[in-house]
Amino acid sequence: MEQAIKVLLVDDHEMVRIGLAAVLDTEDGIEVVGEASNGQEGIRLAQAYKPDIVLMDLVMEGMDGVETTKKLLEIYPECKVIVLTSYLDDSKMYPVIEAGAFSYLLKTSRANEIADAIRAASRGQSVLESQVAAKMMKRFRQPKVDQKKPLYEDLTEREMDVLKRLAQGKSNQDIADELFIGIKTVKFHITNIFAKLEVDDRTQAAIYAHKQGIAE
Repeated sequence: MEQAIKVLLVDDHEMVRIGLAAVLDTEDGIEVVGEASNGQEGIRLAQAYKPDIVLMDLVMEGMDGVETTKKLLEIYPECKVIVLTSYLDDSKMYPVIEAGAFSYLLKTSRANEIADAIRAASRGQSVLESQVAAKMMKRFRQPKVDQKKPLYEDLTEREMDVLKRLAQGKSNQDIADELFIGIKTVKFHITNIFAKLEVDDRTQAAIYAHKQGIAE
């Protein structure tokens, strides 16, 4: 008789853990060996129970799913982490995949889909929610950006004029007067400058301009 696939649940919602455990315990060949309510407890239980699969929530108090996945796989690389979450946004999806998550499912998945993903992971087969797979394909198909290209090259001539004066410490009104444009237009250009230079405020923009020799 084949040994059951040992599964550890890591989720800060008790009802989610209870529901998952109840469903998975009815599945042939799958055994829930432990339940953790946070990342730290998940790492401790993984070391104690040596699960084959860890079902990992992403958003938890304290150590989130991304950090837990990273640390867990550093300590116990033999296990496979299946993310089970409600989130599809890039800020959570890509970091956890980069941290080593093996599969990515949504909590809207049916019970049999989760069980099938566990069995697939135990065979070394990754399973991605269809929307996740589509996002990944789109990301990898995007042309690579030349990282050597200075960010300021994306600025228009007028935005360069505004940035130069901003870096010289001039106010929005001073810039508007010198360039013969309205103050609302100046603010519009500054917003675009911040976005293109990937900065948050005037100080950071000014520092960037001085480093690039734009302020002279």
